[in-house]
Amino acid sequence: MATDFWRLVAGFFESPTVVNTARGLVVFLIGFALARFARGVFRRVARPRLSPQHALVVEKACYYALVLLSALIALDASGVDPSVLLGAAGILTLALGFASQTTVSNLISGLFLVGEQTFKIGDVIKVGTQTGVVTSIDLLSVKLRTFNNLLVRLPNESLLKSEITNLTHHPIRRLDLTLGVAYKENVDRVQEILMGVAESNLYCLDEPKPTFWFEGYGDSAILLRFCAWFSTPNYWEGTNRLQQQIFEALTANGIEIPFPHRSLFTGSTTEPLPIRVVEGPSPTPKADP
Repeated sequence: MATDFWRLVAGFFESPTVVNTARGLVVFLIGFALARFARGVFRRVARPRLSPQHALVVEKACYYALVLLSALIALDASGVDPSVLLGAAGILTLALGFASQTTVSNLISGLFLVGEQTFKIGDVIKVGTQTGVVTSIDLLSVKLRTFNNLLVRLPNESLLKSEITNLTHHPIRRLDLTLGVAYKENVDRVQEILMGVAESNLYCLDEPKPTFWFEGYGDSAILLRFCAWFSTPNYWEGTNRLQQQIFEALTANGIEIPFPHRSLFTGSTTEPLPIRVVEGPSPTPKADP
């Protein structure tokens, strides 16, 4: 019986189907290993010469193309005619194309985004209510890492239709600060204080120079606009420190920063409306049910 078993096993492994399948599997594994090797070579050689988003798209396209080519060669080595599968795949792709128009739209939108280069990997962008660092630009979606460390996936189609603000595209950024001072204050003195604060700030740029102008008359204060420039990497730290320094300097120089207030008058009299507090009986506590 043992002899018959081993004869059966030997016959199984010697059958043309098993031999062809094993040959195809070996060919695919070799092709898959070559595809991974080619991706590694691309990362070391070509990726430094391309922008991050272009490198990512080209790398993925070449990698999957090599894997697909390996699969087709493996099918041919195993005795399966690839043209039959390609014909079936073409029909299946056509059917899927009609059924997944959103995917096709995202794919086309991804190509436009990569070609337009509105943003790149590592930029900080704002799309609607979402703000974060671009971590990936794929053919179907863009992924952001928000500042509270959340992953946000944005479909390319929605990005192409949305207003995108790139916060780190240019090397410098400007802070536009609107503040109010009391009507009794000297505006020239306030301007002198603000310019001195900007000069003492380590991150505020000397060129372009800070600007100051009279913006208007508010309900409770004179409205002033003060603008200062910072290098983009130092923007957040610099603006935070500048606003603290402005508050401290205005307070130290006795400049009043008013808050909204209202005065009530009755009839034609100029006397304020009197308010009288009347004490009533204490409410009777409710008995427990």
